[in-house]
Amino acid sequence: MENASCITMEEKFEVPELECSAPSATQSRGFRLSLRTFILASSLAVSFISFAFVLVITSVVYLDTVKRSATRLAYDQAQQVHRSIPLLMGKGATRQELLSFYNTPRGSGALGNHSVELYRTPVVEALYGRIELAADAGVEQVFRSGTVLERGEGRVVEAIFPLFATKNCLACHGNARTGSLLGALKVRQDIGPMLRQARQKLFFLFLVLSPIPVLMALFIARLVNARVVPSINELGDKVMQVNSIRDLTRLEFSDVAPGFTELDRIFGEVSKLVDKIRAVSVDKEILELEIQMLEKFIITSEVIRDWKEHVACLLLEINQVVDAYMLFCIFQVGEELYDIEIFWRSQPSEATKKQVEQEVLRKIRTENARLADSSALQVIHNIAADPTPLALEQGDLDLQTKSLILDSPQIGGVVGIGVQSESAWNTTRGLVIDSILTTLLNVIGSIKAIHKYTKDLEYYATRDPLTNLFNQRVFWELISYEIGRADRHGYSFALLVIDLDNFKHINDTWGHAIGDRYLAAFADAVQYALRKGDIFARYGGDEFVILLPEADEEQAALVAARIRNITEDLYVATPDAAKARATASIGLAMFPLHAVTEKDLFLFADNMTYKAKGEGKNRVSIPTPEDVVEVFRMVGEKARMVQEAVDGRKVIPYFQPIVALGPGKPQCCEVLCRIELKGEVIAAGEFIETAESLGIVGRLDAILLEKAFAMVEEQGYQGNLFVNLSPKSMIMSEFLPNIIRLADRYHIDRSRVVFELTERETVKNLTLLEKFVYDLKSQGFKFAIDDFGSGFSSFQYIRQFPIDYVKIEGVFVRNMLNDYRDMAFVKTLAMLAKEFNISTIAEYIESEEILEAVQSVGIDYAQGFHLGRPAPQLGDTKRQEAINRDKRNKGDKAFG
Repeated sequence: MENASCITMEEKFEVPELECSAPSATQSRGFRLSLRTFILASSLAVSFISFAFVLVITSVVYLDTVKRSATRLAYDQAQQVHRSIPLLMGKGATRQELLSFYNTPRGSGALGNHSVELYRTPVVEALYGRIELAADAGVEQVFRSGTVLERGEGRVVEAIFPLFATKNCLACHGNARTGSLLGALKVRQDIGPMLRQARQKLFFLFLVLSPIPVLMALFIARLVNARVVPSINELGDKVMQVNSIRDLTRLEFSDVAPGFTELDRIFGEVSKLVDKIRAVSVDKEILELEIQMLEKFIITSEVIRDWKEHVACLLLEINQVVDAYMLFCIFQVGEELYDIEIFWRSQPSEATKKQVEQEVLRKIRTENARLADSSALQVIHNIAADPTPLALEQGDLDLQTKSLILDSPQIGGVVGIGVQSESAWNTTRGLVIDSILTTLLNVIGSIKAIHKYTKDLEYYATRDPLTNLFNQRVFWELISYEIGRADRHGYSFALLVIDLDNFKHINDTWGHAIGDRYLAAFADAVQYALRKGDIFARYGGDEFVILLPEADEEQAALVAARIRNITEDLYVATPDAAKARATASIGLAMFPLHAVTEKDLFLFADNMTYKAKGEGKNRVSIPTPEDVVEVFRMVGEKARMVQEAVDGRKVIPYFQPIVALGPGKPQCCEVLCRIELKGEVIAAGEFIETAESLGIVGRLDAILLEKAFAMVEEQGYQGNLFVNLSPKSMIMSEFLPNIIRLADRYHIDRSRVVFELTERETVKNLTLLEKFVYDLKSQGFKFAIDDFGSGFSSFQYIRQFPIDYVKIEGVFVRNMLNDYRDMAFVKTLAMLAKEFNISTIAEYIESEEILEAVQSVGIDYAQGFHLGRPAPQLGDTKRQEAINRDKRNKGDKAFG
């Protein structure tokens, strides 16, 4: 019990020493001992066991020896008694006197009490009579054998001696002869007192020696603990000081010497383990930093816009793990070379700036051959946070760099980080720095490339890629703005519509390459005839438009005449040494003299252009009062015919297939509006503006949808139905309820109805558009943006609205094989839509080559005359089946 309580107390006091080296989760795994307690307890246990073992062995041996000695002594004493019998008997002593003499106590001898008894044989009994004594088998045995018998039972030792007659005995025993057996002497000796005395002495001796095992155990425990426990505690203390991978570099065990081979081996193996951990492990702070950096490396529009601030924040976060003084970067995207941007953690001194600038320039020219020839590199310094001056000596800064060189797309750049010199030599820190540089290279390079491509997208979304003039979509925006501004400020402006005469002859004679060169040259030449604020746009093909703000009719006529003269003198050299020439027919219209809306104003100028062509081409047609009357008469007649068609429900739905370019996609078609006038079917482009101006476009759309839904139900069409809406329909409160009513009446699944809105026409009504889209989505309908990329709001739409489909502007698709910029535009829009989980539809598929091109860039659907023209029949799947069959055949070849 004492041992148990000691151990318990040791455990109580020693557990805190072990907490440094054992996780708390193991404290519940059962009874545990400290090493000190274990050594002490083991030493005590071994000492006490050894002591007890020695005690038992010694006691047994000692007591056996004592017993043998006492027995021998008893036998010797019995022999003395035996030898003294004849002497005493010779002096005439009687039996009684002998017994009284021998049995009288004589003090405390070594052997203690003893007794003597004499037994008679019949020879003596014949003379002196029989004595009644208890029968004794041993005496009988001696009588028979005549030999001495020694026996012992426990603490009693007995010796029985035969008594033979001598000559002296014959005097008293006349009936005996010499050598006759007269009797037996039995000496009984009790050796118990002697054994007890021996045990007492032995116990006293062991009692005196008992502290020696305890003292030896304590000595051994102290000796072992003095060598082992401090080494283990030192190991624990050193391990406790390790809070990061950096601390592992200071973890050394060479000064720890327990003095035991096994412990020396353990410490050696632990040292090897530390080296391995140091080689393969990554600091938690580093992992957390990289996770934080990855979170911040999500490229958003804000990051692209404010990338410098973003990189400065990254520098501050990098300093939580690596002592970094600065970052720098320089990139070249295409032909555009950006400045060297250096980001400082704190304000550098002028000497430090110059020193780092020289080192950065040397590194840049070493890392990137493209930048080596750039002699006019400008260095821009950015301070991340602390304005405290930073002064660095030569050797304090180690500049680590990483470069990127891509031939396609043409992107080249170098990023670098300036860290403390000692950090660069640390293997783990070196990996971290390399990882940071790689990530920075990817992020900043992507930001620069995206920034450039975004600028290109924005530019080509508003520009004609051949002539770099504004495109038709932007023209409509600008003329709308100009009408509003002229109306507010009370001034007039002119619109010129230019159509090149005989341009088809150039294309037919020398090919489209020469035709494109002529159009580009024409655009450049006309620019010189315009004022700085005039707006010049390519309307399409060989047709151009010019807005002349704050110009009267006379000024506009002069500009038109100048343009006609420039066109007469313009030519492009051809490969056969000829000169490709054309002339221009120009129509003129004035706001507000001839029209007050953009559509009417363009219609008026366009009619004047046709009038110029009709009068012989190569002339400027200035409206006369008769021309004004004729144009308005034509407009009025068209309005009357459209009104009659709507009143008579002569609206006809036409369907154009939208072909899926991959497996698992639903069948689709677009509903197009046609009206029948005097037996002729007229396309929507010729009357939709008139219907909008008459305010009957809502009725037009309702009739179209009702007839289309009826055909869908009648024919059991199960594909998606794309419906192109007029923006004017959105402002009608009854529009959405009417759509829901029609879908329910004709049992149309709402998720199969996709409403298209043209980007250019909805940009003015963004708030109204948002409400309309969310109302549609809440009722289960789907939503698509038509002519995606044609206006200013493409990216805003996909970011703000829950769009299901985008239809990429056909102008880019049609020309993507001839112009790398259009190809890049289509690819970028396709990738962007995929990131937002939006399906893409390419319009204007007019050849098999364009179809294969849009398939190669990952477009989901295709639409165009090559795949199917609009027709009054619903669900023409021949082309879709042909594409699917072609895909299967290609798959068979690939795996066959």
